[in-house]
Amino acid sequence: MTKPAFHPKRATLVRALASITVLAAACFASPAMAWEPTKPVEFIVPAGTGGGADQMARLIQGIIVKHKLMKESMIVVNKSGGAGAEGFLDVKEAKGDPNKIIITLSNLFTTPMATGVPFNWKDLTPVTMMALDQFVLWVNAGTPYKTASEYIAAVKAAGPSKMKMGGTGSKQEDQIITVSIEKATGVKFIYVPFKGGGDVAVQLVGGHIDSSVNNPVEAVAQWRAGKLRPLCVFDDERMPYKAKVTETMAWGDIPTCKESGVPTDYVMLRGIFMAPGVTPDQVAYYVDLMKKVRETQDWKDFMEKGAFNTTAMTGPEFVKWLTAAEATHKQLMTEAGFLAK
Repeated sequence: MTKPAFHPKRATLVRALASITVLAAACFASPAMAWEPTKPVEFIVPAGTGGGADQMARLIQGIIVKHKLMKESMIVVNKSGGAGAEGFLDVKEAKGDPNKIIITLSNLFTTPMATGVPFNWKDLTPVTMMALDQFVLWVNAGTPYKTASEYIAAVKAAGPSKMKMGGTGSKQEDQIITVSIEKATGVKFIYVPFKGGGDVAVQLVGGHIDSSVNNPVEAVAQWRAGKLRPLCVFDDERMPYKAKVTETMAWGDIPTCKESGVPTDYVMLRGIFMAPGVTPDQVAYYVDLMKKVRETQDWKDFMEKGAFNTTAMTGPEFVKWLTAAEATHKQLMTEAGFLAK
């Protein structure tokens, strides 16, 4: 049998095709590297220092550093001007910039409604809900009030606009809750706005205001120190945390405001958003990063310390929640007369 003639050119072609096949297989076996930040990430807080959003942002930053979850650094920047509008507009205008994220609270909805500033949550890219934050009615521990109903009775007895309710900002969550209390009970407070939840707690300890509706994490240190007293939580159910915060009480021992004769409730978003125009893989990076943050013991300890509702969500579920929350806030703001004219 005659062997086929050897052709050098044909052999070269076969070797080239084989190389191409190996290269193609390698490409399919090793997909392109997923996106990650290539410079420091700016983490915007649209609120003052010491408040719940500020504390959470700095905790997230610390967890990322401690557990080496990101190669680049993360820098927390407070931009509280205009009830948070400064921070929201900064991120809105950073179209396509994946190296900037923002932590949101309910001023995501209330600020544009109250001020008319050209911003809506849909101008940003939703990433993830980190948790929902509670609100507690607090009084100075030196006062005689042991229950919310006792305190409301004292406010009524004092007469309209005699007792001072401190809160963060104007026409935002704290004042919305204050108006809700007024509508539910027939009392009338003098509402005194401060820059952050930390300031509010200090003012209540000092006796400069009569009560506050601070988030748990904003007042827990003063509660533990015996300076403040919680009267009720603005939620449908008591908080699930059973570990004692003080010698006698756990978060779960605080009754709901409805149980205490103050029929109103309110919970607040703690979420992460990005600028508009970012890519799906950039969003996916931060979704994964924040998932890793929530899986750490540091985060779980913070959730219990601050008595958070640990609900988390992303994607279409998160967008659906945001849409419903916006409608709820519009109703509350309308009823309170807080919509921009």
